[in-house]
Amino acid sequence: MVSQRGLEVLRAIVQDYVSSREPVGSKAIVDRHNFGVSAATIRNDMALLEEEELIVAPHTSSGRVPTDKGYRLFVDHLAEVRHISATQKQAIEQFLDSSGDFDELLGRTVRLLAQLTNQVAIVQYPTLGSTRVHRVEFVALGNRRALCVVITDNGRVEQRLIEVDGQFTDEEVSSLISAVNKSVAAKTLAELPGALNAIPAQIPVSLSGLSASFSSAILDAVQSNRQQKLVMAGAANLARTEDDFSGNIYPVLDAIEEQVIVLKLFAEMSAFGQEVAVSIGHEHSQTGLEQTSLLTAEYVAGGEASTLGLLGPTRMDYSSNMAAVRAVARYLSNVLDAQ
Repeated sequence: MVSQRGLEVLRAIVQDYVSSREPVGSKAIVDRHNFGVSAATIRNDMALLEEEELIVAPHTSSGRVPTDKGYRLFVDHLAEVRHISATQKQAIEQFLDSSGDFDELLGRTVRLLAQLTNQVAIVQYPTLGSTRVHRVEFVALGNRRALCVVITDNGRVEQRLIEVDGQFTDEEVSSLISAVNKSVAAKTLAELPGALNAIPAQIPVSLSGLSASFSSAILDAVQSNRQQKLVMAGAANLARTEDDFSGNIYPVLDAIEEQVIVLKLFAEMSAFGQEVAVSIGHEHSQTGLEQTSLLTAEYVAGGEASTLGLLGPTRMDYSSNMAAVRAVARYLSNVLDAQ
C-alpha cells in the first residue's frame, strides 16, 4: 500500500523525469520539492514505490524513472486537470475556422495538434454511416465527360468523374438531377442504394443510361466514405524524441504506417468511456507501440462519433497533452456541427 506521501513522491518523479529525461534521485526531489523531510525518508518512499513496480532504476546506483504502471497511476489519480492557455485556444479557433472542405479541416486538425504537443497527431475519418446526403450536383465538362458531386450534411464533398454516352439537353439533365435529389436528399449513406434503385421508374427511358452512370458514381463515392482510414501529422516529432526509444524508432514508424493497428487501438479505447482515454506502453502489447502512449478523444461528425488521437513516447507531458486532445476534439465537433 503506497502512502499519500509516496504518491506525491511518484508525482514528483514523473514530472521531473518528463521535463529532464534524467533519472530522478532522492536528493533532487528534496531540493526541488517542498516535502519537509530528509533525503533518507524520500529514499524509503522510493524503495516502497519500487517494490510496487511503479518506478525502476535504469542503471545501478542511478536515480529512478517511472514504469508503465507508474505512469498509469499518475494518469488515473495524480495528473492535474489542466485547461489550454488563451493563446492555444486562439490558435485553435483561428486555424480551424479558416478551413474549407472536410478533408482540409481534418488535415488542419492533425497539423495543429502536432504543433501544440510536439507529438504524432492522428484523426480517424468518420465512416459516416449516419451521415445524410444534402444534395447531388452534376457538372458537364465537355468531351462526353461530367462530374458527379455528392455533398453530405456535415460538409463532406466527394467528386467522381463519369463518361456520358449520348447527347442530352440541359432540360433533360436538369430533370434527372431533380429526380436524383428528390430521391436521395436527407437519406443516410446506408439508405442510398435503395433510393437510387427507385430512380429509373421516375425518368424517361432515354435517360436510363445517364442515370445508371450517375448512380454508379454516387455509390462509389459512398463506398469510399465508409472505409476506415486515418490522417496523421507530426511523425517527424518522433525523431526528436528518438532517445526515448530503446534501439530505434523504426518499429514505431512501421506500426503507425499499418493503419489497421491504430484503428484497432482506437476501437478498443473507445470502450473505456472516458473523455480522454490513455493507453500506456505494454497495455497495448504486440503492436510495435509498446514504448509509446496513445491518447484519444471523440469528436462528432454528422451525429457519428469518431476518434482523434495523439501518440508519443511514454515519457510525455500527460496533463498538457490530454488537455490539448480534449480541446481540439471539442472544437472540431463544434466546427462540424456549425457546417
